[in-house]
Amino acid sequence: MSFFISDAFAEAAPAAAQQPGIEGMLFPLGILVFFYFLFLRPQSKKAKEQKQMLAALTKGAEVVTTGGILGKVADLDENFVKIEVSDNTFIQVQRHAIGSLMPKGTYKTITKKPKI
Repeated sequence: MSFFISDAFAEAAPAAAQQPGIEGMLFPLGILVFFYFLFLRPQSKKAKEQKQMLAALTKGAEVVTTGGILGKVADLDENFVKIEVSDNTFIQVQRHAIGSLMPKGTYKTITKKPKI
C-alpha cells in the first residue's frame, strides 16, 4: 500500500535543544525601558511638580482651577481653598482642583473695570 501513500518518518530529535540566552531578553527589556522613559517618568515628574505647587500655595496667590476659573486665594486649609473670583464673590474648591499658579497682577488686569 505504500505505493500510493508515502510513508512519513519522524526525524531524529536534535542532540541538545538550545535555550534562549540573554540575547532573547534584550528586546523585551528594551521595550520596557522605552515605555518607562516615554510614559511613566514624565507622568510621575509632573505629579511631583503639582504636589510641590499645591504645598507652596499661599494666601494672595493668583490661581487657575482645572475648570478654568481665575481667582485670588482668600483662605486655605489642608483640603479646601477659598478663591475670590470677583469683588466679594468667593468660591470654595478642593485643593487638588488648582491647576496652576498665575503671575502676580494677572487677576488685577482681568478684573479691571472699564471706564465709562
